[in-house]
Amino acid sequence: MPAIKRLGRLSIVVPVYFNEANLPETIPALLRLQDSLPSTKLELVFVDDGSKDRSSSVLQEWQSRHPDKIAVVRLTRNFGSMAAIQAGLTAATGDCVGVISADLQDPPELFLTMIEHWRNGVKVALATRKTRDEGVFIKLFAALFYKLMNTLALSGYPRGGFDFCLIDRQVVGDLIRMEEKNTNIMALIFWLGYKPEIIPYSRKKREGGVSRWTFMKRVKLFIDSFVSFSYAPIRFITTAGILIAACSLLYTAFILYYKLRFDHPVQGYTTLAMMLAFSFGAQMMALGIIGEYLWRTLDGSRRRPQYVIDSISPASSREDS
Repeated sequence: MPAIKRLGRLSIVVPVYFNEANLPETIPALLRLQDSLPSTKLELVFVDDGSKDRSSSVLQEWQSRHPDKIAVVRLTRNFGSMAAIQAGLTAATGDCVGVISADLQDPPELFLTMIEHWRNGVKVALATRKTRDEGVFIKLFAALFYKLMNTLALSGYPRGGFDFCLIDRQVVGDLIRMEEKNTNIMALIFWLGYKPEIIPYSRKKREGGVSRWTFMKRVKLFIDSFVSFSYAPIRFITTAGILIAACSLLYTAFILYYKLRFDHPVQGYTTLAMMLAFSFGAQMMALGIIGEYLWRTLDGSRRRPQYVIDSISPASSREDS
């Protein structure tokens, strides 16, 4: 049985984007974790992902009150939640690092359960949603997304999904070294292959502010996840091409047989037009899928950073390392 590990420092990364209304509740809730971890130094790393509201001012105010516990990373503009998390992981210094959203839909106290698993040797603890207090459309979209992820991309991926987790410093190092762009960092954590501890929980309804996690951002994450972790779209093109070609050959054989057997003139302009339209549509879809892969290859070859940090207000407790 492995020895129980001592947690000297716990870092929690919180991506922030238009969370002015949530932060006054979220920050105290996270700070209260210190009461349950008296022998552990708590480091909260808030990443301001180009917010245009007062999120930065709120963070600065709380950082001035708790300079030993709160670090604020400001990005030059909005780079997206995945890049913000990556920036936070780079700045975090803890023996293990948690990730949680700023809207307080996830219960911070669940970190205590994750920490107990970490103390016992678990390197990845994932809080997966067994239920979510959200709209029907969001639930259906999420269910489809995670089912396809499990079936076509990453076998065994949690059916409820996750973006609330705790990972070991070793896992953080793996993620930082990868420097992968246009990806799903949660899927990367699962892809690394460390045996995860799955902790189900119920996601609460958002109480304050308006979510900036729009439908188009969900679609982008959907596409990024499949292009990064699955060959299924490319294989779909190959299979569709074979099927279309086979159908075309069968239809041609039928037309020739009909002409030779009954000496009827070849007709069916409507059918021909429909087949051409279908064929052109299939080709455009195939080009679009290939383009998604090619664009990501081009984007990676440019070597542009995933994010640009404007400033960091570090927690003074880092100096005690």
